[in-house]
Amino acid sequence: MSTQLLRARAGDVTAHMQAVADKENVPVDEVGALLASGRAVLPANPAHGRLDPEIVGRRFRTKVNANLGRSADKSCLEEEQAKVTTALAAGADFVMDLSVGADLGTLRRALLEICPAPFGTVPIYEALSRIEGDTNALTAELLLTVIRDQAEQGVDFMTIHAGLLHSHVDLALKRIMGIASRGGAILARWMAKRDEENPLYVHWDEILDICRTHDVTLSLGDGLRPGCLADASDDAQFAELDVLGELVKRTRDAGVQVMVEGPGHVPFDQIQMNMEREQRVCDEAPFYVLGPVVTDIAPGYDHITSAIGATAAAFHGASLLCYVTPAEHLGLPNAQDVKEGVIAYRIAAHAADVARGLPGARDRDDAMSRARRAFDWEKQFELALDGEGARARYEAARVGSADDASDFCSMCGKDFCAVRNTQQILDEQ
Repeated sequence: MSTQLLRARAGDVTAHMQAVADKENVPVDEVGALLASGRAVLPANPAHGRLDPEIVGRRFRTKVNANLGRSADKSCLEEEQAKVTTALAAGADFVMDLSVGADLGTLRRALLEICPAPFGTVPIYEALSRIEGDTNALTAELLLTVIRDQAEQGVDFMTIHAGLLHSHVDLALKRIMGIASRGGAILARWMAKRDEENPLYVHWDEILDICRTHDVTLSLGDGLRPGCLADASDDAQFAELDVLGELVKRTRDAGVQVMVEGPGHVPFDQIQMNMEREQRVCDEAPFYVLGPVVTDIAPGYDHITSAIGATAAAFHGASLLCYVTPAEHLGLPNAQDVKEGVIAYRIAAHAADVARGLPGARDRDDAMSRARRAFDWEKQFELALDGEGARARYEAARVGSADDASDFCSMCGKDFCAVRNTQQILDEQ
């Protein structure tokens, strides 16, 4: 079976290429050229039958990913299905299942059946779950088996932490937060105990064979992403990034699609440098970032602290934003947390697209402005990223009857409304 990358290099136009070209209002030959160069990816496992494809790259609208999944202590299939439905209704473009525990194949199959968005996983979570958390029992054979099983099931993209090498572990242990990535910490512990190299790096060619067979897009995990501001942009993070640059080339050469994951906690003034360094080291492979979180002191509001960083990241080089929810650092997110995280990141992505002058990005904003000027409340709710929430706030704050509030709101009131007074000036001329 051929990948979207290999088909693009051959000059073919696949149905998925045409679909994303139509969505993005971009010529399909431009889609093909960017895929062929590796500067865009179109995750599309043929076994994911319900897939409504999306493309990731700087030429296209910035996309938002929603993480969900049960923990070892909380949630169930029905709750995770509700999160998928909530994320998609809120406008998520991608979904990742980070579940751990028993019978993950059944859970994932059920989620794939209701998820038309590109669907991702982190295979090492299932590998460790199959051996009940015993890191000592982790083997390369098990990791490859899980990757193959998930690919056969229809997973479109996978986070693989192959860039974290044995020599990087000591660098990370000097940090305040050490290793903040679950996958990175599992592998680091395995390497430290065995005094062996990362099995995912050692067996990269075998992983590529699986992913090429099933057209699984590889997302090169940042196992040494900083977990606090003090750890950002350090030797450990950039040592791993250099290996990711090597893996990008090997992956493209094998005809497999690849994107690169980026840092989690970064001071605002370091975001541009991080984005530009990744683009340089990884030959402009699409960058997929978590946040970044720009301050460490706002638990309960990290969807906001990270959306600030995400806007800057998307402006300076990122193409896919992994959301953060209000539950980050505190517990497993529920469906409401998922909604708030997705909306925050849609705001961040859209703000960046407007700022970088993406064609048509501001059309919706201008339409909203015209609706506000006309006091067309229904049009405003239709255009809002969260129209249901906007309507609820308007109704809760409205004074008087619906007719009385038609050309003003309770923020300024009838006589003090600037828009209303502006219109009266025009009427009186």
